Parts: sequence; C-alpha cells; structure tokens
Amino acid sequence: MPERLRRSPRVRVPSGTGRRGIATVAAAAFALTVSGALPTPPGPARGSGDVVREGLRRLVRDDRFPAALATTTGHDGRTDTYAAGVADVTTGAQVPADGQVRAGSNTKAFTATVVLQLVGEGRIALDAPLERYLPKLVRGAADGRRITVRQLLQHTSGLPNYTDFLGDFAAYRHTHLTPRALLDLALAHRAPFAPGTGWSYSNTNYLLAGLLVEKVTGRPLAEQLTQRVIDRIGLRHTYVPGAGDERLREAHPEGYVPSGPTGALADVTELDPAWAGAAGALVSTPGDLNRFFRALLGGALLRPAELAEMRRTVPADAGLWPGARYGLGLISTPLRCGGVMWGHGGDIPGYRTRTGVTVDGRAVTVAVTADPAPAPVTPDHALSLLDATLCTKR
Repeated sequence: MPERLRRSPRVRVPSGTGRRGIATVAAAAFALTVSGALPTPPGPARGSGDVVREGLRRLVRDDRFPAALATTTGHDGRTDTYAAGVADVTTGAQVPADGQVRAGSNTKAFTATVVLQLVGEGRIALDAPLERYLPKLVRGAADGRRITVRQLLQHTSGLPNYTDFLGDFAAYRHTHLTPRALLDLALAHRAPFAPGTGWSYSNTNYLLAGLLVEKVTGRPLAEQLTQRVIDRIGLRHTYVPGAGDERLREAHPEGYVPSGPTGALADVTELDPAWAGAAGALVSTPGDLNRFFRALLGGALLRPAELAEMRRTVPADAGLWPGARYGLGLISTPLRCGGVMWGHGGDIPGYRTRTGVTVDGRAVTVAVTADPAPAPVTPDHALSLLDATLCTKR
C-alpha cells in the first residue's frame, strides 16, 4: 500500500478559529441540496437566449448573486455565452465571458468517468468489494469488505459524509487536508445505513474513488483526470489544482460567501481545495462543462457498456431536485416539457454551478458567484433556468 494510505491518528479539524468576518460555511457545500417544485418559466420570450438573459438578471437582481454566467450549446455544437452582474463587488469589473469558476461536485462526474474507464479496461470490477483494491483501509463506521465500487459511485455505501464534520470553513480555508485525514474524520462517525440499503449523498464515497484510481493506476488522480478526460476532449480551461494552488489561473469572477449578521459578502476566491479533492476540487468554465457532459453522454469517453452502467440510476430526490435519480457520478433530472436532462452540478464556498445535457446534445451550464446564496430561496433558480432553457426553442 502506498505510504500516503497508511493509517494516521484521527484528525478533527477545529472550528471557531477562523478569520474574523467570514461566517461559518456548511462544509457540505458541494453536496447539492436543492428542493421545491418546478417553477413557472420566465415571462414571454422570443427564444432560449432571451430566457437565459432574463434568468441571469433574476439571479443577480432577486437572489443577489454578484454575478451569474451561462453557456448554451445547441445540438449542432453552436455555443453562446451570457453574463450578468459584476465580477468584483469592490471594483465593479465586468464579468469575463465564460470565466473560470470552481466547479464543485461536477468533479464527481470526472472521477466516475475515470473509474469506469478502468472498469472497461478490466482493472476494476464494479461489483467487487472495495477491500479488493484498498485492503484494510475502511474500518470503523464502515467496512470496506461490504462496500462495492458501484455503491461508492452511486452513494449507496452508507459511508458518513466527511464534509459534515469539517466545522468552520475559515478554519481550513488555507489548510492542505489530506485524503487520509478526511477519511479518518468520516470513519469516526456512525454510518447512516448498511451498504446497499439506502441512498445518501456522501463526499467520502468520491474521496475513496479517487484513492481507488490512484491505487489501481499507480499514478496521481490529477494526472489521470487530465490525461484520460481533460486533454482527451480538449478542455482548455479546466484543471485540477495542485498542492497550495489557491488562485484561479485564468479570467474569472470573484467568489463570495455571506458574512456576519448583515450578510455582507466576503471574497473567498482563494482557497486550498484539497479538502474537496476527488469530490469537488475541479476548476472549469461553463463552456468546458458543456463540452465534457456532451462528450460523456455522446460516448466519447466511455464504451457503451460502461456508459450504460453510469446511466443506471436510483431515486435520489431526497436533498436533490424532485424526481432526480443518481447513476454513477451522473444525475438525471426530469424536464417540465418531458424527458430528462443529465449532468451533475456543484456547490463549493464562493461558487455554485448547475449543468444539464439532453439526449440530442443540447447543453446549458449556469454558474453563480456566491455559496451559500446571499438570499436563500426555494426553488433553486439556477437549476430551474436549465429547465426553462432546455424547454425553449432557439
């Protein structure tokens, strides 16, 4: 077993020791918690571009996000970008077209894709116990001998969610937390259910999926994500941050969290995303996320057998969108006009993204630049904008 996977003393990340002015942020931020019925789409519009523009204006005006960005892609590959608000609340700078954002849990779809590629190569078996690949690693609240690889990717393992126990975001914002420490944190808590008997979104599943990729390939996860996905389909603005890589590399809007009793916005653009890791550390743009999900659903990254496994879903609307179902790193969500959209989405301090692709290749990604939301609302208007856009003709 590689040195980094040896057991270490259990680590508890302290809370209440963060910088003054930044409110406590739920560590499960990239865990996608939205609910509510499908809303009525925006008022009369001439086409999808009008719907997107009005939707972004509402996100800035009514939900008080500093900026909102969107990229749409037609079934013919035509791409349009949109933006509203300001990139920086202090300077009032213009929002860069298709700017970089932290993509949060969209990372899970990338990680799951690499695991499934390894399944297709015969190096991993979906229904094999985790113990086969990571022996004696998972003990305590859960047992790796009873958890399968499929259950990790589908959130049916019953593993406790380590981000529920991280505490005050300000305390670990600039701390490089290792997978071993985060896993120990999770395994110190009781499992919510036995493997295969329920569904619960847990970032610990993807922390382990990342360790699985590294053990099987003998190479860093970031390298595998880059070579097998990012470079393969030409995602020019997407990357996995390295150790201590806290800044966004290209043009981007700043990311914020509400702070203090007045809800003033604190800039948290710079952070060490190691705590998000294989579950949520990716940096991307709305355009690149569209390209990724179109390529994935179009069969450019997985063989038909593995893509079919990825699209085998279980009910997952508890904590997600009503009617949502979870596959292997992929979410299907019903559209009000019929059919479903596929994608994932993600929340991480400072940014929130929502992604959706239809079977005919139409795609839309919406990103906003605060998480938690400055004005919490139900339903999630960024997600409902995907539905309104995909259900409107150009």
